[in-house]
Amino acid sequence: MELMRVDENTWEIPRQGAMNVPARIYASHKLLKSVQGDQTLLQARNVACLPGIRRMAYVMPDAHQGYGFPIGGVAAFDLDEGVISPGGVGYDINCGVRLLRTDFTAADIEARRKELLAEIFKDVPAGVGKEGVIRLSFGVLREILARGAAWAVENGYGTADDLRMTEEGGEVRDADPAGVSPRALERGVPQLGTLGAGNHFLEIQKVDKILDAAAARAFGLEAEGQVLVMIHCGSRGLGHQVASDYIQAMENELGTDGLPDRELVAAPFRSSLGRRYYRAMGAAVNYAFANRQMIAHGVRGAFAKVLGRAEGMRQVYDVCHNVAKVESHEVDGREIGLCVHRKGATRSFGPGRSEIPDAYRAVGQPVIIPGSMGTASYILAGTDEAEALSFGSTAHGAGRVMSRHEASRRFRGERIRDDLAARGIELRATSWKGVAEEASEAYKDVDEVVRVSHAVGLGRLVARLVPIGVMKG
Repeated sequence: MELMRVDENTWEIPRQGAMNVPARIYASHKLLKSVQGDQTLLQARNVACLPGIRRMAYVMPDAHQGYGFPIGGVAAFDLDEGVISPGGVGYDINCGVRLLRTDFTAADIEARRKELLAEIFKDVPAGVGKEGVIRLSFGVLREILARGAAWAVENGYGTADDLRMTEEGGEVRDADPAGVSPRALERGVPQLGTLGAGNHFLEIQKVDKILDAAAARAFGLEAEGQVLVMIHCGSRGLGHQVASDYIQAMENELGTDGLPDRELVAAPFRSSLGRRYYRAMGAAVNYAFANRQMIAHGVRGAFAKVLGRAEGMRQVYDVCHNVAKVESHEVDGREIGLCVHRKGATRSFGPGRSEIPDAYRAVGQPVIIPGSMGTASYILAGTDEAEALSFGSTAHGAGRVMSRHEASRRFRGERIRDDLAARGIELRATSWKGVAEEASEAYKDVDEVVRVSHAVGLGRLVARLVPIGVMKG
């Protein structure tokens, strides 16, 4: 496959064959090397063949092979001529990250850090198949699918400020619960407010370095040592089932003939099936927003129980991964509506965009990029440059370089626990095998991922965070 170097951190697969546009990869030599043994670049080329794609198919610095689209893939499609593809969203619809700031310092909580993590572990269910703290009726679940985090706040789980500091206000308004299958509903009923397993986590963190003081102040990050809580999870079994249902429906109704990869099955955005998927996907997005809202409420309760107060635990932001959204972007000199797919990618809108909360509009959207277990995480700010570079998108994490099977063969969860403890990091987990699968060695170097994002202009570095307590499902 021909790969042209554009600059130090930018590469391009030129338009050729059935490609409608070129594919652009943002990566250093080190990051590019990590994907040359899998199908990431081939998948990017295949995405560029889909009808109605505009500008380019983009690959973020944390990319690796996924289902159809690479994880870390971004593509935007014309609303009239283009498609919507479940493979461009992913199975864990609206897997995302929520960040809470606190008034505590690491020194304030040190003596009770172990107790605090244990209380969160008790109050926030985690692990495969774990049931939530409330059991829903199907009627209430449909309300949640329509209202998202707004339902949770209206029922006492959080504040209106949480909604203001959530992408889309925590509520996708095009969502339609009617498009969600009975099986998906069954899977969603017991799981609201649960963390799940795999790469999902909850971390107590501290600010390690402030890299942009003005943006950090705007985001509520005041000093090194300040305690934060990061929550990473998605739509659980409900979202997975929505993806499965519509992949099957599109294969049955439209077939896969003519596609470079059957995993790229897609429906015209304006078609009946395309609209049904878009609205059902929105319902799963809302479920994930409500799920993280419930978890954040549980975390605040745990802080209040153990430390005596939870004042100041304001939400910095909640960002989506794994989503397709209709947005306005400039293409060929004019603003048009596009269906932007971000799979394992984060929105990174720059200053002035109306979608950003008023409090952040002068500095850009908060971008939350978690690392792997035991490593740093980062806060960035969105940039104006990202609009032209990637439809306002950047990386969503460290990105895997090793399969879960290989990681579980090579590492032991108990040893990882001991290594973390030696570094002053408390770990609580439901499965040592799950811990082994998420070993930091199974992921890219998040420092390099964010360095490239900053250097290219996809996001501007604001703060480096490090964990002091880790909860894994």
